[in-house]
This record gives sequence, C-alpha cells and structure tokens, in this order.
Amino acid sequence: MSLPITPPPAEGESQPIESAADASTNAKSSAFRKKSTGFIFETVQVILISLAIILPVRYFLIQPFYVKGASMEPNFHDQQYLIIDELSYRTGSPQRGDVVVFRYPLDPKEFFIKRVIGLPGETVEVANGKVKIENDAHPNGFILDESPYLTNVTTSGNRVVTLTGDQYYLLGDNRPESLDSRIFGPVDRSLLIGRVWVRGYPFDQWTVFHHLTYPTATSTP
Repeated sequence: MSLPITPPPAEGESQPIESAADASTNAKSSAFRKKSTGFIFETVQVILISLAIILPVRYFLIQPFYVKGASMEPNFHDQQYLIIDELSYRTGSPQRGDVVVFRYPLDPKEFFIKRVIGLPGETVEVANGKVKIENDAHPNGFILDESPYLTNVTTSGNRVVTLTGDQYYLLGDNRPESLDSRIFGPVDRSLLIGRVWVRGYPFDQWTVFHHLTYPTATSTP
C-alpha cells in the first residue's frame, strides 16, 4: 500500500517558513487581543457595578427635578435644579414646613412642588388671609406663623378641610400665584415623592434644606 507524500521542492524553490518578523507580529497581535479582551471585561465590570450603585440611588433614595413656574417664589425659582430625598419618607413621615415634590392629584403624570402645611388628622382653615390649624394639641386652633419663609404674604381663599389619616394640605409659598390644596384639595401620602433636600443649581445658591422649626404655636381663644 502506498502512502501519499509531498514531493520535495523543485530546484530553486524553498519551503515556506515563518520569519522572525512574522513571529513577532503574531505575538504582538495575540498580546493585543488579550489586552483588548481584558479591557472590555473590566469596562463591563465597571458599568455593571456603577449601575448597581446608581440605579437604586436614582430610583429609591434621591431624584433630580427642575422647578417649573413661580408658585414657590421667593424661596424657589423657575429652572432651579433640586435633589429630592426619597429615603426620609420611606422611614418617616412628612413634617410641617417640608417642601415636597408630589404627583398632581388630577394628573399623576405631572409633578408639583409645594410646602406641607396641614398634617393627617388636622383641620386646616384658610380665612382672613391666614392659615389656622386645629389638632389634638390645639383643639381651639392656632394661627400658623409662617415668618420663617414668608414675609408680608396673605393666604387668599375661604376654605375649611379636615384631613384623613393619610392626607396632607399643601400650599405654594407664592400664595397669589399658586395652584395648591386650596384648589385641588388634600394630597394623599401615596402621591408624595419626597422632600427637597438640596438646591444644586445655580451653583451660587447651593443650599442644603433641613426640617423647619416653627415659632411656638399659641392657641386662639
């Protein structure tokens, strides 16, 4: 039985061999592929780790919002950039004086910014340019002193509403120009997104906001 063989090269011909230059090029190409693979793998790792950190923060802890309109002037102005603290309301309750972002009750796709005035279980009365609060501590009611954030501002309207166990009464600081609970009524807790924590822009107005302390309330006679 005969076996196939490769005939020797004809005279003047040479066998193909790998030159030193070719070997060097192949080695460099292999090293480049390894480095590229390592770089891609590390990049994917960084992206995944970043997403694992950023997404929970973005959707469960804080959110950015822009102010739109003049309803919170003079304390917040159009196009200011705010960071909203969502975590506080997952572990605690809104407090009077908090500036909050919430979904508009009549169109939940829209977001509003207002200040918490009335708390669950309280009766809020707007009359004679002032806001009166009745609760267990002040059954006869007290006039809310809003001097920490308002100056010479009257609250127009004639409203009385008693809030249920999960409702809040929200008003804009710019009372003459604000669409708020005087118009659309109390806001359910489920519609509150969070409280304003930081004003990040304009940079020269950077501010960190804390829970507000009101002057001591005195019951009306």
